[in-house]
Amino acid sequence: MSHLYPCDFTPVELEILDNQLETYIMDMQSDPHFSLLKDLGHLAETMIQNKKDVLYPLVFRLLKLALVLPVATAGVERVFSAMAIIKTRLRNRIGDQWMNDTLLAYIEKEILDCIENDVIVNLFQNMKSRRYKL
Repeated sequence: MSHLYPCDFTPVELEILDNQLETYIMDMQSDPHFSLLKDLGHLAETMIQNKKDVLYPLVFRLLKLALVLPVATAGVERVFSAMAIIKTRLRNRIGDQWMNDTLLAYIEKEILDCIENDVIVNLFQNMKSRRYKL
């Protein structure tokens, strides 16, 4: 998995990681704190509580990447799903900036629901002079 993240591991760190993993596996098999873990989240918590994240920093970095991967993947899938909804046949010719703005508003709609419409209208009114008051 570390080879999938070349920006997160230097070639030297990859070599060190191999050795660190071997030592880590032997250490975890002999430590009773790590015998009843249920998932990767519990593993990360237990490593921090027992200071193993300091002892095995590269293994812990790899574990953090494994924990973030499902969230990052779901976020990307959510964006592409939203783009399919926003970019219909009628809107195929919209520019990139308008598409980005529309997608941002669609994806972050929970945050935008908290903002009063009057605040948005006043913001646009003050951006430039208009013939009519909004």
